[in-house]
Amino acid sequence: MRYRWAVLAAGTGAQASFSALTIGLAVLAPVLREEYGLTLGEVGVVLAAGWIGATVSLLPWGLAADRWGERVVLSLGLLGSAACLVGAAYAPSFGALLLFLVLAGAAGASVNSASGRAVMHWFAAEERGFALGLRQTAIPLGGLAAALVVPRLSSSGGSEAAFLFLAGFAAVGALAGGLVVRSRPGEDGIERSSVLATLRDRRLVRLSAASGLYLYAQVAVISFGVVFLHDDHGLTDGQAALVIAVAQVLAVGLRIEAGRWSDALGLRVVPLRRVGLAIAGALAATAVLAAGPLWLLLPVLAVAGALSMAWNGLSFTAAAELAGAARSGAALGFQQSVLSAIGVAAPPVFAATVSLASWSVAFGLAVLLPLVGWRALQSLRSY
Repeated sequence: MRYRWAVLAAGTGAQASFSALTIGLAVLAPVLREEYGLTLGEVGVVLAAGWIGATVSLLPWGLAADRWGERVVLSLGLLGSAACLVGAAYAPSFGALLLFLVLAGAAGASVNSASGRAVMHWFAAEERGFALGLRQTAIPLGGLAAALVVPRLSSSGGSEAAFLFLAGFAAVGALAGGLVVRSRPGEDGIERSSVLATLRDRRLVRLSAASGLYLYAQVAVISFGVVFLHDDHGLTDGQAALVIAVAQVLAVGLRIEAGRWSDALGLRVVPLRRVGLAIAGALAATAVLAAGPLWLLLPVLAVAGALSMAWNGLSFTAAAELAGAARSGAALGFQQSVLSAIGVAAPPVFAATVSLASWSVAFGLAVLLPLVGWRALQSLRSY
């Protein structure tokens, strides 16, 4: 059925429109620091703001997708996020900026479960890893758009122009989802008992927690990469953003190939664990080279950033399949809530580590978390 590819394209575009916010904030960090007079710790709070909102709303959005379908949930959430980003563009104070960013994250988080659930329903198991891997390229694709566009806009129009671009992007994603995405007949609805069973599944809890430890590495490299290269190596915001853009391009390929790999194996967790080891190795190299020559550091940092994003599609697919199609919205909402909670804590913790020690130490300590996640996933090797 050709329509499933239209669902995949629309869902991917919708997710990309929201994912641009995370990288957009990372690229905007030096500009926001100057406009609002922020410390590095306060920059960490700004980077965590979207995660804070998403943590609260992801599970309710997932349940809503199971109950009322993907189209309504996706469209309403992204339109709300766009409105909040317009508010952020004109925020008169640091406190107001944080409020609008938290609300933008809470609203836009609807797309995570809704678009993932749609792809889950329209693709069979033997091609689902590839399809969800493609769908998860939305995150680096949205990040690539932000890394290329936001520095140009902020250099001439400040954060206001950048936030208005992000708002427009989210509105376009809402339109695409509303026009294209629809549920398969008879697959919407919700039963309290089956939802509770899904949320109590220890396999899902372990998968989500271990994946969250991988996320810390992603935050360290992707969210702080621009600030690191700007502050410690004197690159301009645009130059540093290009390194992150390269990481996004590499991540697109890695997510697609990881999905193909998992389809070929008939397993999701085995490749997920191997990616965790690769992340740890790349972070270790980044820590060693943090104060080193740029000609060595920049490619290593780009590869570390790409690997730190390569795992998400595998974890996403595994969570949906553990729960089954009917409860995939709830499972994805729960998994993304766990990831989001770690996303809230990671930026301030990493920023504090840099302030108390150094960039090299902060990257070095970040190596430990994907290793712990790799070990935690051992009992799920058969999935």
